[in-house]
Amino acid sequence: MRFYSGFSLIDDERFFSKYLKKSDYTVAGFSYGAIKAFLEVKKRLKNSQRIDTLQLFSPAFFQTQSSKYKKLQMIFYGKNPELYIQNFLENSFSPLDVKKIEQIPTTKEQLHELLYFEWSVAELLELKEQGVIIEIYLGGLDKIVDTQAAKEFFLDVGDVTFIKNGNHFLIQKGEE
Repeated sequence: MRFYSGFSLIDDERFFSKYLKKSDYTVAGFSYGAIKAFLEVKKRLKNSQRIDTLQLFSPAFFQTQSSKYKKLQMIFYGKNPELYIQNFLENSFSPLDVKKIEQIPTTKEQLHELLYFEWSVAELLELKEQGVIIEIYLGGLDKIVDTQAAKEFFLDVGDVTFIKNGNHFLIQKGEE
């Protein structure tokens, strides 16, 4: 199994252990890592490699956000990347306390990719037609992405698990 971490993170796989399929033929990713996982699956299938499952945990889904929103995110990050990441983590774990998590340096280019990435129904359906099971996990209390828009979008291409009281990390009160 290959797991891609979220924006600025390196030890976030543990938050999804109860959902992860431990298989050599599974590719998974969280938030920004969901984009990377999707791109990896496309590449592997193009090279005739076997992939059974693509798991997308709280995929970065900003295509319904305005260009103004995206520009403001880029400006805020440019002014103070550390504060931006701190706010990102607080919102990701909300309404719970922020959990200890390792971070790595990030770039404006990575944030730009995350904010401006366009998920394609046609490309996702192509993966499905090639036999890939697509699983999408969304938290109802997610303050990072518009989960309702993401839910509507991904319902046509995969199996959506909606965790009503889950945050961006899909953690619910009491699971802390």
